[in-house]
Amino acid sequence: MKLTIYKIDGTSSGAEADLNESIFGIEPNETVLYEDVRRILANKRQGTAKTKERSEVRGGGRKAYKQKGTGMARRGTIRSPLLKGGGTVFGPKPRDYSVRLTKKAKRLARKSALSLKAREDAIRIVEEFKFEGPKTRQVTDILTALQLDGKKVLLIIPETDKYIYLSARNIPKVSVLEANKPSTYDIMNADVLLFTEKAIPVLEMSFAERIEEEAA
Repeated sequence: MKLTIYKIDGTSSGAEADLNESIFGIEPNETVLYEDVRRILANKRQGTAKTKERSEVRGGGRKAYKQKGTGMARRGTIRSPLLKGGGTVFGPKPRDYSVRLTKKAKRLARKSALSLKAREDAIRIVEEFKFEGPKTRQVTDILTALQLDGKKVLLIIPETDKYIYLSARNIPKVSVLEANKPSTYDIMNADVLLFTEKAIPVLEMSFAERIEEEAA
C-alpha cells in the first residue's frame, strides 16, 4: 500500500510511503477491536466507588418510635433504605474492573484499527519537521495546510520530541504519541492519523519486535 507524503505546506512532496500490507492492509476483525477497546477503557477505571449499606450507616440502635398509634409505618430502625440518611440498597462496592486479553489478540486489534483507518482514507503522512521551541501556531498552520483543522488528530512521531508535544498540547482535539505507543483505543478515537515520515518504520518495527519476543 502506497500513500503520498506531503510537505508541511500541504503540497505533495512527490514521494510515496510504502505501508506494510500485513499491518495496514488486513481484513479488520471487529470483534477483537471491540474487546481491546473495552479492555483499555475498563482498565482505566479505579473501581473505588462505594456507598454505605444498611449495616454501615450511623444510628438506628433503637426503635424509632412505638409500634402502634402514630399513624405511620412501623419503623424498626432509621437505617432503613426508605428513609433519608438510611443505607443504600445494592450500591457500588470497590471492585476490580480489569479485563485481560492475549498478546496475539491485542496485536491483531491494533492491526485491525490501522487497517480500518487506511481503508477509510484516514491516514496522512507528512515530511519530518522540527521546532526550535514551542510553536503552537506552526502546528495549527500544518493542520490547516493538510485540511485537518477541526478534526480529532493523532500526531504520531518517531521518538519523543519535547517541542512538538508542547506545541500541540493546547490545540483542541490534537494529541501526540511516539510511534511505538498508540493503543487500539488511541487509533480508533482519532478521526485522522497524521504520521511523520520516519514514524512509519518505527511503528512497523514495534510489531516485528513483539513477534520476535513471542517466538523466543
